[in-house]
Amino acid sequence: MRQTRKTVSSEPRGQKRPGASKAPAAAASAPGASRARRPTGQAGGGSRAAARQPSAKQRPRQLSPLAQEAGPGEPPPELALLPPPQPATPTSSVATLDLGDQRERWETFQKRQRLTFEGAAKLLLDTFEYQGLVKHTGGCHCGAVRFEVWASADLHIFDCNCSVCKKKQNRHFIVPASRFKLLKGAESITTYTFNTHKAQHTFCKRCGVQSFYTPRSNAGGFGIAPHCLDEGTVRSVVIEEFNGSDWEKAMKEHKTIKNMSKE
Repeated sequence: MRQTRKTVSSEPRGQKRPGASKAPAAAASAPGASRARRPTGQAGGGSRAAARQPSAKQRPRQLSPLAQEAGPGEPPPELALLPPPQPATPTSSVATLDLGDQRERWETFQKRQRLTFEGAAKLLLDTFEYQGLVKHTGGCHCGAVRFEVWASADLHIFDCNCSVCKKKQNRHFIVPASRFKLLKGAESITTYTFNTHKAQHTFCKRCGVQSFYTPRSNAGGFGIAPHCLDEGTVRSVVIEEFNGSDWEKAMKEHKTIKNMSKE
């Protein structure tokens, strides 16, 4: 990595039981079986009568008073009071998009890359929206805080000499907030402010490392510590000294620093 420095202010139904077909034959072979009839009034007749009574499932359904008032062919009034069914809300998927002649290409792309619809869209957006940039990852010392940021492989670093930056050696490069994503550790971050309280000096409350913060010069962005990035994505570094001890004057004289958090 090249470094330069410059100084600027997630039981089957229908089957018969075994032996069931033999029962009628056995009954017919019994002596006098065809003449043995039991009068209806004798005991046992009531059990057959009870068997002929309709079960609970066969009994006619009792209609509500409102349903009895409804004419033939008309729905019960209580059903008319129910709200009409709502159509299903469309989901964000390829089936809801008008891809035209590109639908087959899109589906093939998803299968080849083994991506979900969202994953495929993210890949394409990252490739073209951040064209010319690389994805850096980094975090604090203990690993509680992790982030990713899209920026150039050639970093422009500011070395500020204000009272707090000088003590903690706050060298950083600035990116718009839309290019920064905190992957984990929001509950592990605490913030220190002083003076105007515009700069948000965020750091891990376990290990104390500040891997990123919100600078006073760019409240709509983040200042990223290059020494907290994982290895392999930085090609070169240019360091520019910034006279934060005379912040107002330095900001007035600097031509580009105030616009570094803009898209």
